[in-house]
Amino acid sequence: MSRNILVVEDNKDLAQLLALHLRDFSYEVDLAFNGDDGWTQITSQSYDLIILDLMLPGIDGLEICRRIRSCPTYTPILMLTSKSTELDRVLGLEIGADDYVTKPFSIRELMARVKAIFRRIDELQSNRRPDTQAILRVADLVIDSERRTVSLSDRLIDLTAKEFDLLLHFARHAGRVYSRSQLLDEVWGYGHDGYEHTVNSHINRLRAKIEANPAQPRYILTVWGVGYKFAEFDE
Repeated sequence: MSRNILVVEDNKDLAQLLALHLRDFSYEVDLAFNGDDGWTQITSQSYDLIILDLMLPGIDGLEICRRIRSCPTYTPILMLTSKSTELDRVLGLEIGADDYVTKPFSIRELMARVKAIFRRIDELQSNRRPDTQAILRVADLVIDSERRTVSLSDRLIDLTAKEFDLLLHFARHAGRVYSRSQLLDEVWGYGHDGYEHTVNSHINRLRAKIEANPAQPRYILTVWGVGYKFAEFDE
């Protein structure tokens, strides 16, 4: 199956080198050399993956990432940057990037990351069962996995794409305890050490939105010394 990839990178030599190697693997590749052109292409057609530079002329990579994550369909994002501080990495991941590569990087590493993203997507699609519930009702929460909406006591809750993914994952596995690294693997799709902070911040934001008292959560519970779990409710 052919995959369509958009590379948004202002370094034309690097962008064309990436396109050359991606096409060697039979991927269809489009290029954009600034944020404005990149966003125009993103909104005019669909892509299976967007390789996105953080620092771009025009609209920057973080803003493009935010806009993509506000769209109803989920498009994987592999972010490129010359910055290497933990703050930059965490910010990109919290906004919704699926993975993160710091320049300079090897082409072999980037291709491995691309393949890993597609492998994860294929696994998620193959694991979808026909009998999987589209709508989950958990106490006062209603989670619609197809429309990607959440309501609490009939009031719609505004969640980011990754907050929704995290909540849905928890709700589908109520009672199971997850470590932060397991949540990174299963919700974000990578297992790099040092990103546990992004799990904590997402859970804190989720609690602020769905818990009557975030300090005494009813839904997302802390299992001290291990991680988190979603509470089990009687039918």
